Amino acid sequence: QVQLVESGGGLVQPGGSLRLSCAASGIVLDINRMGWYRQAPGKQRELVAYIRSGGITVYADSVKGRFTISRANTKNLVYLQMNSLKPEDTAVYYCNVNIGIDYWGQGTQVTVSS
Repeated sequence: QVQLVESGGGLVQPGGSLRLSCAASGIVLDINRMGWYRQAPGKQRELVAYIRSGGITVYADSVKGRFTISRANTKNLVYLQMNSLKPEDTAVYYCNVNIGIDYWGQGTQVTVSS
């Protein structure tokens, strides 16, 4: 059974930083990509960033230069370092793993507010 466990969310002031982590277990197939999506209240879920098995990364324009995604392949871990956070980054952040089909974590709340 595939499980994704996220951690690292919380409350931070504008300009601050947070690091999200996601640990994937129960995966027996090759992972195509791991990434993060977010959903703000009243909005659709949107891509934040993902990293492919070959190391290629893709970012949403809104987070380029502020967020960095990385992966520890041997442990099926993916991280999202978020710097220079803005109030508009406030959302529930979801870990995603694609192995031909998508799996999702339960989500972790990130709130950016003074």
